[in-house]
Amino acid sequence: MAATGPAVGPVSAPARARGHRAAVIGSPVAHSLSPVLHRAAYAALGLDDWTYERRETTPADLPALLEELAAPAAAGPVWAGVSVTMPHKQALLPRLDVVDPLAATVGAVNTVVAQRSGRGAALLAGFNTDVAGIVGAMRETGAGTAGGVGGRAEAGTGAGRCRAVVLGSGATACSALAALTELGATDITVAARRHAGPGRALTAAHRMGLEVTALHWRPGDAASDAEVAGAAAQADLLVSTLPAGAADTLAAPLAAALSGACPRAGAVMLDVVYAPWPTPLARAWARASRPVAPGWLMLLHQAVPQVTLMTGRTPELAPLRRELEAALADRAGVDTAGAAGADVG
Repeated sequence: MAATGPAVGPVSAPARARGHRAAVIGSPVAHSLSPVLHRAAYAALGLDDWTYERRETTPADLPALLEELAAPAAAGPVWAGVSVTMPHKQALLPRLDVVDPLAATVGAVNTVVAQRSGRGAALLAGFNTDVAGIVGAMRETGAGTAGGVGGRAEAGTGAGRCRAVVLGSGATACSALAALTELGATDITVAARRHAGPGRALTAAHRMGLEVTALHWRPGDAASDAEVAGAAAQADLLVSTLPAGAADTLAAPLAAALSGACPRAGAVMLDVVYAPWPTPLARAWARASRPVAPGWLMLLHQAVPQVTLMTGRTPELAPLRRELEAALADRAGVDTAGAAGADVG
């Protein structure tokens, strides 16, 4: 069982090892843009002997991968760590030696650092930078600005009330709860097909001491879609953590609900899908003149602390952004100049 404890510092390689290696793990992982970000960071930091790759890793592959990650360093490049995407963010927790308190509370890990001392086996430490990614993306898009989140008094509701809605209840939704709290959310609703289970957002909310409202959402059911759309239209902060296509049935009722809703200054949406873009849901929100935080922007903001954890050095955001935008421009249907949106990794 993983222990929780204070943050563990960056990897320290044995003197005989040359270079470092890192990767993003998941299944599927071929779509991941994490290599673009990490390689850009290494170039900007002058880390010429660092490499970063995609590593297709199924649940059955995970034990062997972790054993490889923790093994004593040989003469070649030493493992520094891995970025973690679906479906391992929660399954990894009990397999790690130590878990950072934030990741333990959220119940999801997206970063594993191989912490070494000398030439022995590494200590595998888990962290969560998804929370920072969500906060950074939404703040850059306007959340928290004057007259927006946490800064508006509404008649009959009390000063500073901030409504938030999360679509989905998995690992990214758990991270979203912590991020929304940091952004000043006071009333949080989670809309999902399933709410029960140790890896679900309601369980994470309980660990965080949050009281949230659970909506049982049946995508494709007109009445259920209308109920969720009504809640979303009244939100100051809306986060869709669902994969491509999963929230499409909500787009039309959301557009209808927004057309009759009072303008909400500073209302921001994050859609974690970044391809294909824009999603029907993001389009409906944007057409009501409300800004959308792109999923790729979350990916960008979570990468900076992730690189710091693995290398011990913090890259500037600008070069990572340039490389990511160039990579996105090469992918059909993604416009980085507009409101865009990916599950990290």
